[in-house]
Amino acid sequence: MGKIGIYGSSFDPITNVHLWTASTVAHRCKLDKVIFLPCSSKRRDKTMETADEHRIKMVNMAIEDNEKFSLDDYEMIQDGWEIYTYHTMNYFKKLFPEDSVYFIMGADLLVDIGRGMWTKGEELIAENRFIVMARNGIDMLSAISRSPILRNHDDGSTFHLLDKGLAMEISSTYIREEFAIGGEPRYLLPEKCYEYIKKNKLYQ
Repeated sequence: MGKIGIYGSSFDPITNVHLWTASTVAHRCKLDKVIFLPCSSKRRDKTMETADEHRIKMVNMAIEDNEKFSLDDYEMIQDGWEIYTYHTMNYFKKLFPEDSVYFIMGADLLVDIGRGMWTKGEELIAENRFIVMARNGIDMLSAISRSPILRNHDDGSTFHLLDKGLAMEISSTYIREEFAIGGEPRYLLPEKCYEYIKKNKLYQ
């Protein structure tokens, strides 16, 4: 039996911190594989700056040298009204029936689920396991204890709370803004992705 982490994000674009986070989680949580799951531009709760095809290509370029990393376009090919993390996790559990599958997320998303802001959030928590990364200003244990949705489904193994040990955050928004104003975010993202963005004039 293996351990697999599902790492969803817009990756618009993918950054070096995305890669460092995935590597840290894989090492600390003894994961055999981290699957990068780019969000679909058809989702009603997100607005993408870049076409799905560009984001897919950049993620593939960024992870191609790490045998533990792979990409899945499951959410990108779903109809927009059917894209919920609950369904996504069911898909991966059926895809890997012999393995333990974890959803990787930040503590900010844990708070949102606890507040009832996610569709099928309670079912998601009740039927899955999570690796939750610390975010500045969020007490993860307190967030769980304050939310009936979270605390009533926490059997001691539901949440693996992880502090990466270094509060390094590079937002994709910042990188997009830098490209837009002619800035130089070169070393904030993989070199291949930087060159791809310049070549295709993305975010300008």
